[in-house]
Amino acid sequence: MTRTGTRWTAADVPRQHGRTVVVTGANSGLGRHAARVLAGAGARVIMACRDPAAGHAAAATIPGQTEVRRLDLADLSSVRAFADDLPGELDVLVNNAGVMGVPLGRTADGFERHIGTNHLGPFALTGCWPTPCATGSSPSPAACTCWAGSTTT
Repeated sequence: MTRTGTRWTAADVPRQHGRTVVVTGANSGLGRHAARVLAGAGARVIMACRDPAAGHAAAATIPGQTEVRRLDLADLSSVRAFADDLPGELDVLVNNAGVMGVPLGRTADGFERHIGTNHLGPFALTGCWPTPCATGSSPSPAACTCWAGSTTT
């Protein structure tokens, strides 16, 4: 691990070998960058994307172990299906996906689009796993869930 003064960089990310990481909204912006850095550090990165074609295009540019899975945070049945289809344990969840500045609309479940996509969907996704955070056995709560709050449309 290297430190460049007081500025933290991707070079400071510790080895992630043996860890499984889910990054929502991983096809662009902060999510894509997080996926790249975590895969580069050795993690198995599951790129959770509303548009799998965009996810596959992004994954093709990321060295390391990645896989793309469909996830629409504006549809709670998609959240449940995504969680149910994941094999094995999850070590890190990066809740990054979100929308901003979209016209007034409703999610598949009838919630206002911003609230449903940016808050309720990620909250439901986080609650789908009995993580070390939920059981209180994690040595570091920050290792369980990050909430980046990307603002892409």
